[in-house]
Formats: sequence, C-alpha cells, structure tokens
Amino acid sequence: MLRPAILGLLLACAASLGRSAVILEGGWPILWTQTAGQVADVPSHEGVVTPDPWHFLHRMSLYRLLIAATDPFMGCMGTNATDSPIWGLPLEFGWMLTSGRLADPTGASTCGLETGDKMCVSTHSWWGCVSYFTSALPFLSAAHKGFMGAGVQVQMQVPEGVTDYCTTYADCSARFPDAMTKWDAFFQGLLDAADSPLPDNEKKDALLGLYWQAQMASTYASSACSARQSHYSSEEVSFAKSWGSSGEYVAAAHFQSNLEKSSLFITPLPGRVLKTGDTAPSIADLSEEENHTLYIFSWINSANNMLGGSLVRMWRSAMCSVTTREKGREMLEQLLLNPGFATSSFLSIISQMTTSC
Repeated sequence: MLRPAILGLLLACAASLGRSAVILEGGWPILWTQTAGQVADVPSHEGVVTPDPWHFLHRMSLYRLLIAATDPFMGCMGTNATDSPIWGLPLEFGWMLTSGRLADPTGASTCGLETGDKMCVSTHSWWGCVSYFTSALPFLSAAHKGFMGAGVQVQMQVPEGVTDYCTTYADCSARFPDAMTKWDAFFQGLLDAADSPLPDNEKKDALLGLYWQAQMASTYASSACSARQSHYSSEEVSFAKSWGSSGEYVAAAHFQSNLEKSSLFITPLPGRVLKTGDTAPSIADLSEEENHTLYIFSWINSANNMLGGSLVRMWRSAMCSVTTREKGREMLEQLLLNPGFATSSFLSIISQMTTSC
C-alpha cells in the first residue's frame, strides 16, 4: 500500500543553481520511493482501481506506474532506464509541490501547506488542475489500452462536492475527446513500434511527435481550469500563461523530456508562487537562474503576442523534418543556456529555417 509521506522549456546550468526548487532525491523525482511500484499497491474497490489524485503520492504513483508499464516499448528512446519522455511529468509535478503551487490558493484550508496536509493537492489550485490533465487522462488511456493489465478498470477518486473533473475513461473521453484520442494514439503507437520497420531515430521522432500531440491536447483541454487563476496574482497568472504556451516550442521540436534533460529545465523554474510586484529579472529572493527563466518566458510570450501569434506559427513551420527539429532543440538550448545568444538571433534563425522547409 502507499505509505504516508514524510517540462516547460528552459535549460540552465545545473551547477550554478541558487535557491531553485528541489525536484530530485537520490537521482529520482521527490518522494519517488514512497509511491506505488505496482498496480496492486493502489487502492481498489470491488475490482476497480481507485487512485486518489488529490493526494500527492497517489498522483505521483500514476506516473511511476505509467513509466514502468511503457518502458518495455521505449527501446528507440535510448539505452538508459530514464530515457522515456514521460519522466518530465513527475519532475514537473514535484516542482509544483515544492514551490507551493499545489496548495489551496484561496486560503480557506491548509491543503498543501507545510503547516497543514503537505501531501494534499487542492482542487482549487490552478496548477493542480492543469496537472490532472497530464496525469489522470494519460493513465486512464494507458489502462484502456491494456498497459496496466488485461481488463483493469480505473476510476479516479474525487472529493465530495467536486464535479468538474472527469474520473473514468468513458467520462474523460466524453468531456475531452481530442485529448483522450491523442493519448490513445500515443499508446497505440508504442504498441505498433515493436513491429515497425523504421530505423530507431525515425521511430523515436515519430513517437515523440505522438507524445507531444497528446501533451498539447491535454494542455488545451486544461482551459477548463482557467477560472482557478482568479486566486493568484497577475504576475503568477502571466507566468502560468507563458509557461503553458512554451509547450508549443518544445512540442514542435519533439523534445525528448527524459529525466536528465527535464531536470535541467525544470530546476530553474521559480521556487515559489509569484506575488504582486515580482518583476523579473529583478526579484530579490529568487536566484539568478530563476529570474532568467522568468524573463525568457515573458520575452517569448510577449514576442509572440506582438507578432499576432506568428512566432509560434513560424516555429511550427520551421520544425518540418527530423533534421530541422534537431537544430530547433539546439537553438532553444542556446537561447536559454547561453546569455550571449541574442534574442534577435533567435528570430532571424527561425525565419531562415522556415524558408528551407
């Protein structure tokens, strides 16, 4: 049984991190060893598996079980046990916990607070709501495809009185058909990859394409969470929006969000909820890396808005082949890792890459 507990975009130099959020313990996502190692360890009722995604360990267990079940089909991703792109999700979820973003933003309860139930994920948290779409939905899809065992049925628990979260495969498919269809396509793609004649690099690129299509479909579906943003400062809301839109760039480039890569770009995310008056890159109690992360997020989002959304469209157009996607990933790393890489260079290179497609 579960024991009681005691992705984004940015790449930064891990050796120089300041007070950024802790997302790893012993090389694994935080509290990883306290999560369920097999489906039988998850609560069940009358033969139906019933995880409680409003408990941090239960939701983190969904990721651990998902990674374990799909790893045998991830051979084209690499030879390491941590090469699956799914690793970015538990790292991101851990950052949400340690940065206080899963706590009740209304102040009406102690859910998620250090002084309250630290493992509680508030149903009022915008971040907790968005995370639901990239944890519960893919898990339900994977179970439907048989990855959790033949005939395994799953129903997510939900607190009494909360009605705006889907809880079963059928329920989620009815409410969010595009997201569930794309997760189904990704998991079917994993099953089909075993018999695919494609070389590993092309197989990998194709699977990453399916994975990011599903991820982005979940992001679009999480617009259902928008009302919860009213509980946060305008600075936090602005960051949340730019954080969400940054997925467009990593998705189009088919970023392999394995454990190593994901830890580099999630670690420098802001280690606390932003308050009124926080203006990067000059937030005194955040590290240089956190300030830089916030500044770049803001710049990319502002540039796209000023261009009427054409920056995202240009980027998507430029990511037209395995080769250009590889160059795109390298360019994103330069933009975010190398302070000397001018943002103007980013724009000009995108224009050049688009003409080559």
